[in-house]
Amino acid sequence: MNKKIPVTVLSGYLGAGKTSVLNHLLHNKQGYKIAVVVNDMSEINIDSAMVKQGGLIRSDEKLVELQNGCICCTLREDLIVELDQLSTLELDYVLIESTGISEPIPVAQTFTYEADELDIDLRQHYKLDSMVTVVNAAQFWEDYYSGENLLDRQQEAVPGDEREVADLLIDQIEFANVILINKIDLIPKEELQKLIATIAKFNPTARILPTEHGKVDPGSVLNTSLFDFEEASSSAGWIKELNEEHIPETEEYGIQSFVYRMNKPFHPERFFQWLEKWPQEVVRSKGFFWLASRNDAIGLLSQAGKSLSVQGAGNWVATFSKAEQDELLQEDLATKEAWHPQYGDRKTELVFIGMKLNQIDLIESLNQCVLTEKEMAEDWAMLPDPFPPFL
Repeated sequence: MNKKIPVTVLSGYLGAGKTSVLNHLLHNKQGYKIAVVVNDMSEINIDSAMVKQGGLIRSDEKLVELQNGCICCTLREDLIVELDQLSTLELDYVLIESTGISEPIPVAQTFTYEADELDIDLRQHYKLDSMVTVVNAAQFWEDYYSGENLLDRQQEAVPGDEREVADLLIDQIEFANVILINKIDLIPKEELQKLIATIAKFNPTARILPTEHGKVDPGSVLNTSLFDFEEASSSAGWIKELNEEHIPETEEYGIQSFVYRMNKPFHPERFFQWLEKWPQEVVRSKGFFWLASRNDAIGLLSQAGKSLSVQGAGNWVATFSKAEQDELLQEDLATKEAWHPQYGDRKTELVFIGMKLNQIDLIESLNQCVLTEKEMAEDWAMLPDPFPPFL
């Protein structure tokens, strides 16, 4: 069996310095025969032009340019086809620089699932070695709290692309094995330490490396054998908190986290009003909630910076048939142990990550949104519900 070619994917929002990292790695490639895939949204591919001008395209290297689209969506098939063709070459490594608006999970799935529509299975030739995200230390908080989406910034992957910038930043961070906090020379040391502490809360398992001008030790991002899809999918700090894998507080910088748990439903009107007055000290929140007026549906809350969304996440197990419930509970002992005789698995579990959180006040204010004992005995379907339909 042929040895599989390792792949490193470079992600990171526009201007973070991915190309600087790529150039540095190619200048220090330690004799590897490397293929480079560059994905740029512009009609003139600035990134690949920079790589070429750096004198990095030689006979033992191959550059593939993917333009006018994003490899996580519109160009995903192109990426698969190009990689399938590259697999016929004698290569030691593949480096992929994704566009600044690319989400990492669909790119990773390219290497973990067969592309049925193309009859191509990249798993035969490649192994995903690491997902590397580059963060712009000097611009991160401004982008994170901008409240803008990609359409506002004219950076959309497809017409009408309204993905929030903050959501994109958090997606790129939470699914990474290695996070390079770049341009550290542009911010004070204390600000850098606070940023590192916050990002460590967002993704507690990733290697976090401060860099200047994209200069990173190649051994930190190449041939690391760090990537595992299942582990990467559960590496986010909010998931670990829900799974009771609490990450120690970073007291020096006031970065804290906790899980709000409640086994009674929220009053829809009071909870809606609470969300409208979102606590500024919370920088990241995600989790599931029980809304009294929608007793069958699981609510999913996700917040990053000024971006806040509420949507449905399917139905509670308690709404399934008895046979389906029994089957699921046999597989999930934790849910079985927590099963309520009347309400089943319905509950609220929300993770909050923030700066100098007043946990007591937050819990108390959320408790005020929960149904009172009198309301618990009433018809919940009659409660006023200002939330839009769950999608």
